[in-house]
Amino acid sequence: MSLAVTPPLSTLLTGVDAAIIDLDGTMVDTMGDFNEALNRMLRELELPSIAAQTIEHMVGKGSEHLLRSVLHHVLAQINHASIATEIEALYPSAWASYQRHYLAINGQYAGVYDGVEAGLQALRARGLRLACLTNKPRDFALPLLQSKGLDGYFEKVFGGDSFERKKPDPLPLLKTCEALGTDPARTLMVGDSSNDAQAARAAGCPVVLVTYGYNHGQPVRAVDADGFVDTLAQLA
Repeated sequence: MSLAVTPPLSTLLTGVDAAIIDLDGTMVDTMGDFNEALNRMLRELELPSIAAQTIEHMVGKGSEHLLRSVLHHVLAQINHASIATEIEALYPSAWASYQRHYLAINGQYAGVYDGVEAGLQALRARGLRLACLTNKPRDFALPLLQSKGLDGYFEKVFGGDSFERKKPDPLPLLKTCEALGTDPARTLMVGDSSNDAQAARAAGCPVVLVTYGYNHGQPVRAVDADGFVDTLAQLA
């Protein structure tokens, strides 16, 4: 259900002690990084390239899902027989290649969305404890936050490999609340997709979504959330 930014969002913020912030599509536009690293990987594997617009629909469920989706797409383009079998055969070398290329360019083709620092500063000014929770591997997330000057805002940073399961499972949110020492009902989830909203609902956290970002190519306002913002600065 969509709510106006004020006063309902202001009321929501007065009832929370902490905020968990997603990374890709929420704080940083990383589509350029994904596009560059994935296409370097595909060239190395001598496979067809993939368009950024297609990648956008695949982002958000972790790197493993992203790689398998990309491999499925490009193998289908060349009418490859036994796609599932070929994906499994290619996956180890694809993952090694992708990880190497992504770490080499991490942040170089990415930009912080307008209003992100203002929003983080406002949340800190309210006395909220902040954690970053992303499905991106933690070894990718930390250097990205550091390169964009955002790491100092967060007490905790957790990636898709930090826990046994990823969003939209509620476990990562519950574990993050535990690490912060906060009640899920008083811990706001801020993200850009149905993954974030579904995880928050299942964990018992309130959730606000940004209207930009990826959301698997679907309209974000159709997602069940407690509010929507066009910029994190609206959390002030």
